[in-house]
Amino acid sequence: MAKEPRPVEELSIWEDARAMIKKARAEGIETVHERLAQQTPHCKFCELGTTCRNCTMGPCRISKKAPRGVCGADADVVVARNFGRFVAGGAAGHSDHGRDLIEVLEAIVEGETKDYRITDEAKLTAIAAEIGVATEGRATMDVARDVMDAFYADFGSRRKSVNFLCRVPEKRKAIWAKLGMTPRGVDREIAEMMHRTHMGCDNDAPNTLIHAARTALADGWAGSMIGTELSDVIFGTPTPRMSTANLGVIKKDKVNILVHGHNPVVSEMILAAAREPELIERAKKLGATGINVAGLCCTGNELLMRQGIPMAGNHLMTELAIITGAVEAVVVDYQCIMPSLVQISGCYHTRFIDTASKARFTGAIHYDIHPHNAMAQAREIVALAVDAYAERDPGRVDIPGEPVDIMTGFSNEAVIKALGGSLDPLIQAIASGDIRGAVGIVGCNNPKFQQDSMNVVLARELIKKDILVLVTGCVTTAAGKAGLLLPGAIDQAGPGLRKVCGSLGIPPVLHYGSCVDNARILQLCAALANGLGVDISDLPVGASSPEWYSEKAAAIGLYAVASGIYTHLGHPPNILGSETVTNLAVSGLEDLVGACFVIEPDPVKAAELFDVRIRAKRKALGLSE
Repeated sequence: MAKEPRPVEELSIWEDARAMIKKARAEGIETVHERLAQQTPHCKFCELGTTCRNCTMGPCRISKKAPRGVCGADADVVVARNFGRFVAGGAAGHSDHGRDLIEVLEAIVEGETKDYRITDEAKLTAIAAEIGVATEGRATMDVARDVMDAFYADFGSRRKSVNFLCRVPEKRKAIWAKLGMTPRGVDREIAEMMHRTHMGCDNDAPNTLIHAARTALADGWAGSMIGTELSDVIFGTPTPRMSTANLGVIKKDKVNILVHGHNPVVSEMILAAAREPELIERAKKLGATGINVAGLCCTGNELLMRQGIPMAGNHLMTELAIITGAVEAVVVDYQCIMPSLVQISGCYHTRFIDTASKARFTGAIHYDIHPHNAMAQAREIVALAVDAYAERDPGRVDIPGEPVDIMTGFSNEAVIKALGGSLDPLIQAIASGDIRGAVGIVGCNNPKFQQDSMNVVLARELIKKDILVLVTGCVTTAAGKAGLLLPGAIDQAGPGLRKVCGSLGIPPVLHYGSCVDNARILQLCAALANGLGVDISDLPVGASSPEWYSEKAAAIGLYAVASGIYTHLGHPPNILGSETVTNLAVSGLEDLVGACFVIEPDPVKAAELFDVRIRAKRKALGLSE
């Protein structure tokens, strides 16, 4: 017997989402929520992490009746292997994003593209100086070539450490060196994790997890950080600006193109093409008033930060955006893109277009975008979207709600500029207790939970306690729709945070970019620690991913913990089948790296846990609690 669908009120806190779920059901269109129901109950062995498929002597399931796999591996080994590979997958995703930016820089340096250029030369020079590349009296392209070579080396196997360890406090580097956790090269650590978890290799769970942390650190302090920094160099460093969010940003009278994925290399070109007069005129001849580009997930965050392009939604809004019936094209690059979008696009006039050879979708229209052909391909894609407008069925168009205003663009450089040129005022605000601490809320949506309920409540509870909140990725849209990304949200903050943010004209929740831009938060924590002469683990800071689902989120969480940042998850990874692994994650890492994970599904209780942690850290620094 088919399960009764869950009431839409249980699925999302947003009216625009609920309206589109109802529309999908009325039109017989399956979404993530129906597929989740089809997949439950889940396999308990998989949920515990006690299944192993790493060789064909199995697959094996570890239980009380069968405590060892065919090879003899117990639950601790199997769970550690699975979690290590899970983290390696996440590190590979974000770090490969970083590599793509190096390849664009290489094309610029080699003169192989006219579509991309170095936009922020000052940032390029600053990065070069940090990593030991000579800059004085040298041509920009010569400096860029050396930076490119240095970052390519961060993916190799011949270095003892990655370049951006120059930003890490000395005390933290000493901890990593002692534990054998210093990240040497992105590809090296990922490949070694795959080797270690092959049958007959690393069969000591804590040892496997130490390398999982090293793999995650290679992502946070190299792959992701390179992706963030080179995106700024090529496309411009974000500065504060206003924009809008929710499904209301889709326009009934325009050709609507949604960009989705993670890499701005594609979406920046789509936006540029959509602004060309010839294509706008083509749209007008078909009856549209123009072309509207809006974002989904992290590619949307990239354009939001730099260009002010509106956000249509986060992960659980991607299907629903198409169901408005007003989307001419969804243009994707990679990561967090549900294959179902192809089928749902086929229910409408929507063109689903993929653009990366590493992320093909069966049934999609494919364009293989590279630096040498990016703009030409983008023009073809936008033209395809414009022509699709003629096929739109006005009777199926339903765009719920009106856009809400948001403030975006808070890079570290923008924050330092707002503070008068240094972090000293922020340090003083923390010392005085006006800002008691800071928490980064990052990551995903998961259909197992009411969409954005935990993300929004946690942010609201923290700012009440004078804790500054930084958001990235899918939490951005949640915070924006909740009104927390506006200066007026200081009315919901505690008195100290209200005073500081009010004086600067900024929200108490700052948008810090896409999920790869969690590297900005790492850099900020390191800069604060260096300014105070302490370790990152001494700071009154924390991290959270309340509704996470992906391998990348696991890698982010682990590199935060390994960097000394207390990290909250709204639900556990698949590790509960091993007491050794679970205890190491939620307590043992505290002794090793000065931070650990905490699992708490109630966002109010999670905020209280952060409050206790921040009080303790402030007291240890000799500050008022």
